[in-house]
Amino acid sequence: MRFLRSLVPAVLVAAVLVAPHAAAAAPAGPPPRPAPPSAPGPSLTDHPLTAAPSPLDNPLKGFARFYFPGDNQNSGYPRSLAWSYFGLSEVMTSASNCGTYDWSIVDNALDEIASYGNQAAIRFYLEYPGGTGSHPGNAIPHCFDGHVTYRNNTYWGTVSPDYDSPYLLDAVTRFIAAFGARYDGDPRIGFINLGIVGLWGEWHTWPFDTDTADGYPNLMPTDADAAKIINAYDTAFNKTKLEIRYPDSAGGAANARDIGYHDDSFCYREGSPLAGVTLPQSLGGADYAQLQRALNQGVENKWTTDSMGGEVRPEIQSSAFTSWPGGSGQVDNMKACIELEHTTWKINQTSESYSPSDPNVAAAVRLMGYDFTATHAYFPNSATGSTTVGVTVANNGVAPFYYPWTVSLGLKDSSGNVVKTWDTSWDLRKVMPLKIRAFPDWNVGADPTYLDYGYPQYYQSAVDLAGVAGGSYQLVMKVKNPLEALSPAAKKLRFGNATQNADGWLGLGAFSVGSGGGGGDTTVPSAPTGLTAPSRTSNSVSLSWNASTDNVGVAGYRVLRGGTQVGTTSTTSYTDSGLAPSTAYTYSVKAYDAAGNTSAASSALTVTTSAGNTTPPGLVLDDFDGTPVYPGAALNDLGKWTGGNCFLNGGGNGVESGGALALQYNNCGWFGSDVNTDLSAYKYLVMRIRGASGGEQSHFHLSLGGTTKIFGDFVLDGGGHPAITTSYQDIKIPLTANGISRSAPGQLSMGFWYGGNSAISIDSLSFTT
Repeated sequence: MRFLRSLVPAVLVAAVLVAPHAAAAAPAGPPPRPAPPSAPGPSLTDHPLTAAPSPLDNPLKGFARFYFPGDNQNSGYPRSLAWSYFGLSEVMTSASNCGTYDWSIVDNALDEIASYGNQAAIRFYLEYPGGTGSHPGNAIPHCFDGHVTYRNNTYWGTVSPDYDSPYLLDAVTRFIAAFGARYDGDPRIGFINLGIVGLWGEWHTWPFDTDTADGYPNLMPTDADAAKIINAYDTAFNKTKLEIRYPDSAGGAANARDIGYHDDSFCYREGSPLAGVTLPQSLGGADYAQLQRALNQGVENKWTTDSMGGEVRPEIQSSAFTSWPGGSGQVDNMKACIELEHTTWKINQTSESYSPSDPNVAAAVRLMGYDFTATHAYFPNSATGSTTVGVTVANNGVAPFYYPWTVSLGLKDSSGNVVKTWDTSWDLRKVMPLKIRAFPDWNVGADPTYLDYGYPQYYQSAVDLAGVAGGSYQLVMKVKNPLEALSPAAKKLRFGNATQNADGWLGLGAFSVGSGGGGGDTTVPSAPTGLTAPSRTSNSVSLSWNASTDNVGVAGYRVLRGGTQVGTTSTTSYTDSGLAPSTAYTYSVKAYDAAGNTSAASSALTVTTSAGNTTPPGLVLDDFDGTPVYPGAALNDLGKWTGGNCFLNGGGNGVESGGALALQYNNCGWFGSDVNTDLSAYKYLVMRIRGASGGEQSHFHLSLGGTTKIFGDFVLDGGGHPAITTSYQDIKIPLTANGISRSAPGQLSMGFWYGGNSAISIDSLSFTT
């Protein structure tokens, strides 16, 4: 079979490969449960929705098969992903200039994959025993010749470049930057494996690895140089999901970054006696198994923010689901593998021959990644003018959906034509799995133990019915695949519901639009009274008012600033944010009912925001004043990338609040902000910070300019150390005295994996003399 090239790393390497482990940490334990969502307003009518099996080819999940030009990609078992390697020399084609790139081979593949409605998962490599299809085995660009030392991997017959070569690292990191500039956020790509390093780009060079006791020299890069490649990818890609082979690659350098993992020997058992190479030792796995490595690094919950890909071990692909949900022989417990790894997608070439009616395979595919069901829709049976629509979505899969695809509401007429649509701000990434399987290592119960985790997530949005002709309609909802803008065949994200249509629109229920309030309710709610502003900051105003009354019931309130609606709420309070300091704003509030009748405005209230803190002196990295907005703009005050993950607030990113960055954490969280600016003119890093309880200096490390320390271990002028209190203070960290490179500061980052459970607020980060 033509895909046998993929058997080489799986069959021969995994049996003997034990990648070097970084220093072990304790398992992270059960992840903190997300906060429960808000509930629908009592004035909205509940429309229960009927569940049904979800489609097998939902986007960005399930099985991927190899891309071959001219193949029918939609034959065989349903899928939405295609997998492809590319040799680096196929893009870096110039023999004399490493800074020019020919992307045509990539674009041709992506275009053909997209023409079938599928998205791609891809990887670049430098050395590949025997090559892959038409791609070369030796993919070292000729512009490296004479600049980079080449070594021979005599076991595999490959040429292995010196991965520690400064010339190679400079060329590769510039390539990655160009790769990201061209393809980050490209709707044709679902996942990117970091690649580049080692055989097949799998981050190993066995047997020429760190284990030199076998007589083979080490051809792998140092952890520090490998980390430069990881950092380059993390900097270049802020939208498209990245994956790396091992949690302990480069000493775990990817673990604090927005990078997932790909398990390329998924759910296989090997050796004598048989031991799993995915499941941990507590479930019969080897000490080098993928999930054991994750436990050793304390990153077994990385799936909450980053995708888990890989490949079903090729020699078990034909029998992988025969004994579902367990396993037999060399097939490990497949259900446990998917549940504990929180698998979203896997390469599985043999899936081409699976029967679409095989219940075992279907159960596995639906379990992988997300599996959404809309459980209830909430809206009035009839309305005019405007109204509110709410939907509750549950996730029965093992992982979240990792992309911010737009969710739209719409109306279909009696002929099935969509006559009106409204885009919402609903973020499906918040819909976490309802249950997660506990590792035995967590000591929370006998295996299998399932813990409550996510909630059915409730969303609601106001819809304006202006211009819609009176009559009977079907209210519908759709998730927009960005690939639809490029390919009419783009696979639709569909829900596990009986009313899910093939065109992507999910039926929510019958809905009538009419004049005169629809259905006879023409009574307008009373105007809200008692509008006050209990609190304000330099960039926000918190409002409250007395409830309105209505003959049927008040559905919600519209908040207006300067006569323009800025938000809606079903409660009698609202916080308006993103405002300018020392600025006067005038507010009013209107009530509306389920039929769309809207009250007169409340009395106007003028509120002036506080002055806030003055801009810190020196070079400002970020003063978190909402310009640029964090994390939406993904830029700091230097115009460089910034972001975070795994925090308990702000969708995991942390959130700007009161002119400061608020980071709430529970033994998990990472914040990064690129500096990449010569700081030779500055003496101090100044962090204006306070803690919720005080003492938070021991809860996180800070990295800058090649130095990483627990924050409380940095040395201050006079020999003291930082101590965070509940009041703001400027903590001035001397750069040179702490070994921080001023000429090459790189990225300022903070990691919260030290047993802490609290919150800090950072008013500003700056550099001063």
